[in-house]
Amino acid sequence: MRTPLITRKGYQQLSAELDHLWRVERPEITKKVTWAASLGDRSENADYQYNKQKLRQIDRRVRYLRKSLENLKIVDYVPEQDGKVFFGAWVEIENQQGEHKRLQIVGYDEIFARKDCISIDSPMARALIKKQVDDEAVVRTEAGEFHWLITSIDYDK
Repeated sequence: MRTPLITRKGYQQLSAELDHLWRVERPEITKKVTWAASLGDRSENADYQYNKQKLRQIDRRVRYLRKSLENLKIVDYVPEQDGKVFFGAWVEIENQQGEHKRLQIVGYDEIFARKDCISIDSPMARALIKKQVDDEAVVRTEAGEFHWLITSIDYDK
């Protein structure tokens, strides 16, 4: 089960992607499909088959984005969050081996194509929520138990 939360920046990015797909990419691919279909035999027409598949992918993504954007709740920064880890926080953590990470706790739809984000539903995020600087977060996963020290908390304001 995914928590239907998103940052304002993430919502704007998904909205922009939906707009681009619907207003730019889909009409362009539709023209290509129409052109390729006019060439005749569609069963052996690689342009037609490729662009038809691309059109189906775009339509699938458009449906997903429209449904998701309807159900997502935008979570904005509020000053009361300062000093503790909540949704949208940028958290710097360090483990006992000296490994450092800086990551942001965001919604599921924001984690793709980014290496500096974790989902609010992840074990790491659940362990960090409501912690403060110098608190230890114990992350329990199937691979074992990991200890992280919170060194910094910041928010996009």
